[in-house]
Amino acid sequence: MRKMLDTLYAASAWLAGICMVGVLVMVLLTVLSRLFGFSAPGTDAYAGYAMAGAGFMALSNTLKQGEHIRVTLVLGMLKGRALKAAEVIALGIATVLSGFLAFYSAHLTWQSWEIDDISVGIDATPMWIPQVFMALGTLVFFIAFCDELVLELLGQRKAPDVKDAHHE
Repeated sequence: MRKMLDTLYAASAWLAGICMVGVLVMVLLTVLSRLFGFSAPGTDAYAGYAMAGAGFMALSNTLKQGEHIRVTLVLGMLKGRALKAAEVIALGIATVLSGFLAFYSAHLTWQSWEIDDISVGIDATPMWIPQVFMALGTLVFFIAFCDELVLELLGQRKAPDVKDAHHE
């Protein structure tokens, strides 16, 4: 199970990277179109979609790498059971919130597909296409929080070092 989850997080990170390459390609295409005088309509919208996709697809891997911003002022003062309780409570809340985010992101994507929602820009992209990255990214983020919560409850979670966070 661990290998499957780690593969899921890595795949999500790779998709985030591919989305970033998409942003680069769209920006380069825009620059080249202006330089050589040809039309490249919609590239700004596609760059925006790719940037949003990169952000959402990177959420889970960033969490699993311990790179999310943490408020460590209180955690730095806690030890033992109090620290464990604070971690479990925080992870429980984050798991519930990320679950809602994943559910409603998927619901929005489904609704956009169902009503044939298209962007209002010149690109006229069916909105469910860029929204799929949001829905997938938030789903994997929810799975990552579930994973972190279970690991914490089992005493197997390697929490980010609170002391190191003060130096950043």
